[in-house]
Amino acid sequence: MLCQILFPIFVYSARSMKEILSIDSIAIVEDDPKVHTLLSEEIYMNLKVKDLHVFEDGAVALRELTKEPVDIALFDINLPGMNGIECIQKLKILHPRMQIIVLTVYDNPDIIFNALKAGATGYLLKSTPSDKIIEAICEVNNGGSPISSPIARKVIEAFYVKEKTNEYFQELSKREKEILEQLNKGYRYKEIADKLFLSIDTIRTHVRNIYEKLQVNSRVEALRKTGFL
Repeated sequence: MLCQILFPIFVYSARSMKEILSIDSIAIVEDDPKVHTLLSEEIYMNLKVKDLHVFEDGAVALRELTKEPVDIALFDINLPGMNGIECIQKLKILHPRMQIIVLTVYDNPDIIFNALKAGATGYLLKSTPSDKIIEAICEVNNGGSPISSPIARKVIEAFYVKEKTNEYFQELSKREKEILEQLNKGYRYKEIADKLFLSIDTIRTHVRNIYEKLQVNSRVEALRKTGFL
């Protein structure tokens, strides 16, 4: 269950902290009632918050936070009404001082970069323990940018791929790049299909297109020509 993923067994208590952080206003933008209820409980238990707002719809969150901005907002990405990234982008234009932490299950590099470019200050996975989420709120309040370790690794790997590859790689489509990166990691077509939620035939079609664009006849030749080898 998502609530179990979000808050593992360990429960953090701010009573052990030397000083409990006081924040005027926090918003939770999350459409799963179990998740935002648990988040609310953790925040109330560990922080001094005057106003805590909860929104289950992205469009509603944009409308209300435009009128009444908060200090810190926790945002899911897959929301009804308007996706979280679009909402974050619009809010940061209107209220650049609002600090936003993405809290999601998505670890796709493109989604991560889009969220950060939209103005997110931090990016956490929902597998993050509750004490780390509270710490992230405190860190953002103190001027930091918390990022889950797996997300930081994804960012580093994405920069590594960009630096290592060449113009041939950059000319491929977004999906072709994803598949070639998986081929470079040694995955087979079936494994790539499962990871990208595609059929094996679709993977084969993309690979043929990659070979045709690069004018090569094998995986090794494709990886060598694009700079992986």
